[in-house]
Amino acid sequence: MAFEPFADEQQVISDSDELLKSELNESAFRPAYAALLKEYKKLYKTSNRLVHMSDRSEEGLKEANAKIQAQQVELEQTHAKLEKHADLLEEKVRERTRALEISQAKLERLVSLGISLSLEQNSVRFSEMILAGAKELTHADGATLYIRTLDNRLEPQIVSYDTLDMHRGGTSELPVQLPVVTLRDPVTMQPNYFNMVAHAVLTERTVRVGNSYESVDFDHQAQHQFDIDNGYRTLSLMAVPLKPRGGETIGVLQLINARKSSGGRTVPFTEEMVEMVGALASQAAVAHQNQELVTSQERLLDSIIKLTASAIDAKSPYTGGHCERVPEIGKLLAQAACETEEGLFAEFDMSEEQWREFEIGAWLHDCGKVTTPDYVMDKATKLETIYNRIHEVRQRFEIKHRDYQLEALQAQLEGGDKRALEQQLGERLQQLQDDFAFVAECNVGGEFMVPERVERLRAIAAIEWTRYFDDRLGLSQDEEFRLQGVVKKRLPATEKLISDKKEHLFPYPKGELPYRMEAYGFKMQAPKYLNNTGELYNLSIPKGTLNSEERYKINEHMIQTVIMLDQLPFPRNLSQVPHIACNHHETMIGTGYPRQLTKADMSVQARIMAIADIFEALTASDRPYKKAKPLSESLRIMSFMRNDQHIDADLFELFLTSGAYLDYARRFLHPDQIDGVDIDKLLQRPEAKPA
Repeated sequence: MAFEPFADEQQVISDSDELLKSELNESAFRPAYAALLKEYKKLYKTSNRLVHMSDRSEEGLKEANAKIQAQQVELEQTHAKLEKHADLLEEKVRERTRALEISQAKLERLVSLGISLSLEQNSVRFSEMILAGAKELTHADGATLYIRTLDNRLEPQIVSYDTLDMHRGGTSELPVQLPVVTLRDPVTMQPNYFNMVAHAVLTERTVRVGNSYESVDFDHQAQHQFDIDNGYRTLSLMAVPLKPRGGETIGVLQLINARKSSGGRTVPFTEEMVEMVGALASQAAVAHQNQELVTSQERLLDSIIKLTASAIDAKSPYTGGHCERVPEIGKLLAQAACETEEGLFAEFDMSEEQWREFEIGAWLHDCGKVTTPDYVMDKATKLETIYNRIHEVRQRFEIKHRDYQLEALQAQLEGGDKRALEQQLGERLQQLQDDFAFVAECNVGGEFMVPERVERLRAIAAIEWTRYFDDRLGLSQDEEFRLQGVVKKRLPATEKLISDKKEHLFPYPKGELPYRMEAYGFKMQAPKYLNNTGELYNLSIPKGTLNSEERYKINEHMIQTVIMLDQLPFPRNLSQVPHIACNHHETMIGTGYPRQLTKADMSVQARIMAIADIFEALTASDRPYKKAKPLSESLRIMSFMRNDQHIDADLFELFLTSGAYLDYARRFLHPDQIDGVDIDKLLQRPEAKPA
């Protein structure tokens, strides 16, 4: 139901109308009228009060409205101020954000540079990265890197100026034309604090100069002379020491002319730049120290490797400079393979790490020879061990010579025919001379021992002589051990002129090979004994001077090389060193040693080593047992080995066509050895035989 604000007034009016229309008499009308009047007065009073209240409310409303309008103006002014403050705040936030983004980018770049520095292994590129990184972080126009030497001098290694388009030192290989800085006066030995770069090292603190032409703290004469010579003007400078934590300062990074990022105006180096470059310098110093440590370890390793190879070469005149020269041949052929742009080796290439791996493998290719006894390696006669035992045999012939003389004299004393006895003696002594000459000839090993020669040797060996002294006196423990089980002869004892005895047999230590063939995949037939020094046995060697045990001992150097290198913890980047070093006596068809590998089992580098090893051995002029072969004969022999698939035919062809053989010959062979070589004839390969 709707609200009626004047309902009471309407009711009084209605009651008044009803009263006038009624027929009440005067006496009855009066009380009714009085009651109505009373009610009306009451209503009037209320209405009057409301009117007054309304008037007051209107004034209040006007005042309130005025206040509201004033507040609205104030609010509008406040809003305008807030909008202005908001714009300023937003601009400041944007500026701070940009600054943070720039700082973040610099920090990210600093971290990136630190990572790059720690990974870089080339010392020259490493130095250039330090220089470029510092210039980038400070917007510097120029920079110079000084490295501290062992005699406490600061040598400029790299100098770089953008506006001068100058880059000297480092990979440019151009000389750095700046003076060396001394840390102390060479006469007074006083610290050189007046030189800004030296000051940074001596105090181990970063030094800044806002304007070198206004600076009185340092002597900038050298820098100003550079300005004159190059049409430059050096204003701001900063020298930052390169110092690893807890270590000695290793150098100084000097930055020149910081530039405003916009406009390129030269400005002083800021504190932020000091912190940034200082952090970079610390990282660089640590990385440089680590790099120096790695480099020194690599140099030490290389020196030990070359020392080992040199010791092997010096161990015997029969190997000469073999270990030193084989790597040179290998590098020449490997370089030729890398430079080939077509054919089988067009895709072949070697990284810097692979080159180092190859060189180490080449230097170590015969390291197992340190275990080969000298007398075996140098064995020039069949009876040679530590010395040539032909002298022992000759003494027996001498004894037999005297025995024949004594027998003839004894027969004469007993009444024999002197003339007949002297003739017989002469014949026997001459035969003895002939027999010894034959034995001596067999000992040299110059001729092949055909069956007839072996039979004659056996006949001579059967000649007996008499021993009167105990052969068990003055022996070593090893000799006594080998005589165990041998019955001692009673004196005087009859002996053979040339003999094979049990004590001539040398068993393996502990009765077996000191290594397991199958563990390494070796496929060499080991002899029953470590060595057999039997006299008849050795004199009967069919060809050369080495018996089968000694031949195995010579070839065993490859087994020892494998075992030795297998024990070394080569890092990943040198993991192929054993493969490169240990397979140069293998062939392309599995007839080599020690594992009977084929071409498919060997890398290009390993096959290169086989050619290098053979070529050096054939052309060597410092072997006492052979005359130096001319170049043409050496290559002709290698062509036969190519035909027999002992060496890689394609690599041998490259060896010839690239001229690698001639490059080596000009450097290492005697001029008399370098004769004409018919390359076309050597390149002719035999036709494949039908299956």
